[in-house]
Amino acid sequence: MDNYINEIEKRRTFAIISHPDAGKTTLTEKLLLYGGAIRMAGSVKARRASKHAVSDWMDIEKQRGISVTSSVMQFAYEGYCVNILDTPGHEDFSEDTYRTLTAADSAVMVVDAAKGIEAQTRKLFNVCSLRNIPIFTFINKMDRESRDPFQLMQQLEDELGIKCYPVNWPIGSGKEFKGVYERDKKKIQVFDGGKHGQFEVETIEGNVEDSIFRDLLGDDLHDKLVEDIELLDGAGNEFDLEKIRSGELTPVFFGSALTNFGVKPFLEEFLKLTPMPLSRNSDKGEIDVLSKDFSAFIFKIQANMDKAHRDRIAFMRICSGEFKKGMEVYHVQNGTKVKLTQPQQFLAQEREIVDKAYAGDIIGVFDPGIFSIGDTLCESSDKFKFEGIPTFAPEHFARVRTVDTMKRKQFIKGITQIAQEGAIQVFKQIDIGVEELILGVVGVLQFEVLEYRLKNEYNVDIRMDILSFRNIRWVENADIDPKTLVLTSDTKIVKDLDDRTLLLFQTDWAINWALQHNKGLVLSDISKK
Repeated sequence: MDNYINEIEKRRTFAIISHPDAGKTTLTEKLLLYGGAIRMAGSVKARRASKHAVSDWMDIEKQRGISVTSSVMQFAYEGYCVNILDTPGHEDFSEDTYRTLTAADSAVMVVDAAKGIEAQTRKLFNVCSLRNIPIFTFINKMDRESRDPFQLMQQLEDELGIKCYPVNWPIGSGKEFKGVYERDKKKIQVFDGGKHGQFEVETIEGNVEDSIFRDLLGDDLHDKLVEDIELLDGAGNEFDLEKIRSGELTPVFFGSALTNFGVKPFLEEFLKLTPMPLSRNSDKGEIDVLSKDFSAFIFKIQANMDKAHRDRIAFMRICSGEFKKGMEVYHVQNGTKVKLTQPQQFLAQEREIVDKAYAGDIIGVFDPGIFSIGDTLCESSDKFKFEGIPTFAPEHFARVRTVDTMKRKQFIKGITQIAQEGAIQVFKQIDIGVEELILGVVGVLQFEVLEYRLKNEYNVDIRMDILSFRNIRWVENADIDPKTLVLTSDTKIVKDLDDRTLLLFQTDWAINWALQHNKGLVLSDISKK
């Protein structure tokens, strides 16, 4: 029993969030490098080395240098078992990011030192703050020209409404970037550039008063550092672990992921401060993370991670208990017992079969097509459901059909599987066959990914006509016959894959018109299963 509790207590499960190009995937790689999970990091932008990011496994990600799916990776470091969830930074894939954040106990927010807080960072921060999870800030790219660190801290506090506590402090920036001062240890770590950021960086440690550092930094940088430290100690926020754990105070770290500046100090400090796996809410109250009964929820489904095997993996976050390979659990939404086969842990596309896993771990199991996002699995005889994962209203719509009618079967299979992953939403018009479907996405780049995946994974070419609809709403009234609704001529009635009724609108005015002319009609832009 003690060993099982010890295993849970050493788990640390977190997501990495940022605006596109802030360096999130690069930071993920460097954490894996220090964790010994990879020997050489493959920089997304490196021209000298023809490597791609380890966490970007899909061909389209490697081609474009962006992450479009969430990757799950695990490694051991200094007695901790670390689960990293690398999320898409691109706003077109924010729904996948939101679902991934439901599986995390804390978040690392990567900020570009030159650009500060950007639109997508703000959006993702708000999602994290809704759950009150701890947020740690890594201010990246200090080896390039950057904003003043005090200005960056002020922006964090003003725009995000969260107090900051700098754990380390940068010495210079751009070509003058010399390293970081660790406030609690009262030490300077001076770095060199590393070998294109692909190997661990050697550091020189010492006290701020040491003459060797005045010689290394030069008088100006050394004097500025001493002045900055005095200001931080005198006027800055105090360290408060409780406020960090409740998401009111963010520890701030400065560094450069590309060249490994500050990554190791960040990792070591972060693991000490971030919490062990948290208990989760269900329809029967909070489920204790240290309960012996296994429970988990599905937060992601990915088909064709291995094109040779046409497999389909359901990713689950274990919320309590111990997972054992081949165990039989209750699938609450389907009301059936299922055997969890081929349990795997991941380093992006690389995977290994696991015999045991514990609360806090992310594992993938073979999905024969029975799981959906948000499903609960539990061992307890007292069945319960974890809080559902919301489905957001898409903002872009297209009518899609297959070019070759002989490939209709593959077309339907591909569309259905990609929809079950949550990458697209599929709608059917009432009284019209399924040859033509209306698809909805949160961002237009998802259409491009859909077209690419249907061609490469299912060998299906499609025709796509972009539609002028801008809004979609779920009809919450179960007792209303949609055919009796009084609607504007440009409003379309559709059904989703769960047979729920929705209305497609071209304007906000049409939404208001529908509400005014149909007494008691209730519409929603978010759906929870």
